[in-house]
Amino acid sequence: MRLAIAFTFLAAPVFAQDRVEVGLELVLLADASGSIDQVELEFQRQGYAEAIQDPMVLGAIESSLYGNIAITYVEWATNQAVVAEWTIVDGPDSAKVFADAILAPPRQAFGRNAIGAALLEGKRLIEDNDIDAPRRVIDFSGDSMGNSSGPPILLARDDVLAAGITINALPILRPDDGRRAGANLEQLYTDNIIGGPGSFLVTAEDRASFAQAVRRKLILEIAGETPDTFDIATR
Repeated sequence: MRLAIAFTFLAAPVFAQDRVEVGLELVLLADASGSIDQVELEFQRQGYAEAIQDPMVLGAIESSLYGNIAITYVEWATNQAVVAEWTIVDGPDSAKVFADAILAPPRQAFGRNAIGAALLEGKRLIEDNDIDAPRRVIDFSGDSMGNSSGPPILLARDDVLAAGITINALPILRPDDGRRAGANLEQLYTDNIIGGPGSFLVTAEDRASFAQAVRRKLILEIAGETPDTFDIATR
C-alpha cells in the first residue's frame, strides 16, 4: 500500500528526476509502417487506449507486487516515434492520462518496415529512462516480417535479450487481405522476434479481435504470466 500511495502523484509522463521504482517497464511498439493506413493506425491506438483503462488490466496492476507499471507507446516504421512518453500507471486516473496521450498526436512514423531498428529503440528507451524495475519488456506488434532498412532483426533481438529485456509479440494476421506476411506469421515471430524469460505471443486474428488480444496481452505482461500458465490459473 505504501508504494502505491508514494507514486500516485506520477500520473503524468516521467521526465528527468530522481529514479522511480516500479514493478514493470513496458515499451509498446506498434506497427505504423506502410501496410497500416490512417484508419488502422487510429484503430490500434484506440485499442491500446481502451485496454489500459479496462477494469481487468487495472486490477492486474493494482494487485501486482508494486501496484504500478511504467509504460510508453511507440509507433515504428522506417523511423520510430514516441507517441506517449513514459508514464507511471497505478490506477484509473493515471491510466486515462496515458490513454489520452496515445490518442492525441498526429502520425509521426512513416515508410517501410525496420523491425531491427524498432527493437533497438525499445531497448534504448528502457536503458535511458529514470526508472528501475525487476522486469523489463518490449511488446512488439505488427502485421508482417519485412526489414527493409536498419540492423538485421536477429542481431537486434540478441542485443535486446543480452540486456536482460524480454520481447513479447502481437502478430496481426489480417485474413481479410491474405495475411500480408503469409500464413506463418506467428511462427516467424516466434522464431525471430520473441525471446527472454517467459516470452510469449498473443495473436490478433482480425480487426474485430484486436482490442481483446491487446487486453489479454497486457494482463499477462503485468502479472508476469504466459498464456499457458495464465489460462490454467483462471480456469
